This record gives sequence, structure tokens and C-alpha cells, in this order.
Amino acid sequence: QVQLVESGGGLVQAGGSLRLSCAASGRTASSYAMAWFRQAPGKEREFVASISWNPNYTNYGASVKGRFTISKDNARNTLYLEMNRLTPEDTAVYYCATRRYTRGSVSPPDYDYWGQGTQVTVSS
Repeated sequence: QVQLVESGGGLVQAGGSLRLSCAASGRTASSYAMAWFRQAPGKEREFVASISWNPNYTNYGASVKGRFTISKDNARNTLYLEMNRLTPEDTAVYYCATRRYTRGSVSPPDYDYWGQGTQVTVSS
């Protein structure tokens, strides 16, 4: 069993920055892939970014590529999402997830554990 807890969400002005954190506990493994997803009202859950067991292997959704950076600190069992140049279209609940596999995926059903989500609201 793995527990994931997100933090760092809040209200920010367009053009601003925010850093989200996801603390993992339980039967975690640094080799497991992790990811961030987001979901806005009335929309499907959207892939944001993933990172494999090797932090050099990352993947980003087209809408955030070049603006967001995913990273992890294995010693602290923590996943991060650095969000820059935010726009109102980034407003959503952000979730972190992990799967028992070394490769990341863009499909939510492929992930085994999820956090509770943290709200990010970007004002214009």
C-alpha cells in the first residue's frame, strides 16, 4: 500500500509560478514511475507530466511542455511539479499518482495509487 499526499496548491495571478509537492509513504519504491494529472470541471482527467525511475526520463503533456518541470527527491520520497507562466487554462485539481512499473504512462487507469488532489486556481 502506498499513500500520496499533495500540497502547494492555491490562488495565483496569471504569469505567476507555483510549486506542487507530493509526499509518498508506505511500500514505496524509487524505481516506480510517478506522474501528475489534472482535472478541470466538466473535463476528463488530463496528463500533465511523468518521471521514470531514472529522473532523466521525463514526459510532458503538450499544453505544459516548456512551462512545467517534474522532478523527484528519492531520499525524501517526494515528487515535485514546478509550474511557471501560469494561465487561467491551468486552473484544475492536480493529482499525483504512481504505478508499479518503471515506465511512465499518459493513461490514468495504468496508475495504482493516487493522492487526494490539490486545487490550483489562476486568475486573469
